[in-house]
Amino acid sequence: MQPTPETRPSLLVRLRDGADADAWRLFVDLYGPLVYGLARKHGLQDADAADLTQDVFGSVAGAVRSLDYDPRRGSFRGWLYTVARNRLRDFQRRKQARGSGDTDVQEFLEEHPAPPEPDPDWDRNYERRVFAWAAEQVKVEFRENTWRAFWLTAVDGHSSEEAGRELGMSLGAVQVAKSRVLARLKEIVRPLLEE
Repeated sequence: MQPTPETRPSLLVRLRDGADADAWRLFVDLYGPLVYGLARKHGLQDADAADLTQDVFGSVAGAVRSLDYDPRRGSFRGWLYTVARNRLRDFQRRKQARGSGDTDVQEFLEEHPAPPEPDPDWDRNYERRVFAWAAEQVKVEFRENTWRAFWLTAVDGHSSEEAGRELGMSLGAVQVAKSRVLARLKEIVRPLLEE
């Protein structure tokens, strides 16, 4: 069974140790797709979005050693969004400066302005990423039918009766399966969503 991930403040403390590969792996798993998605949403190509993500993580690595996290001053996710937004703006400015004088670059910038403050998808995408990450972690803890009963009812929106017929399970067994998986997911997700 996988250990429950650290809460965000303790994860930030662990990130200060550049050699804590587990902390950095968790951080990249949770936040990498979020930063990359923001870059893609604002028109960056795959390679540029990956470079921007690396740049943001480089900024985090440099700042985390001296970061004095105080949730009363704002969320870590909000701070990360600001870093990502600023790096995106820097990227767009550099792209404009490298322009050949063509109107293509100007049109690109006009079509893909800097993200609004705040990006309404940022938190929602983070929550989706946390769910996907948690699902990867807990799926291996359950038998296939238990997992499928959960997925059919909680994610795909099938009724317990439909899931039971499809899986050859009783109504009660489907409901118990869904409840067990949800409880385990909540146990893993709760510390990640606390700020």
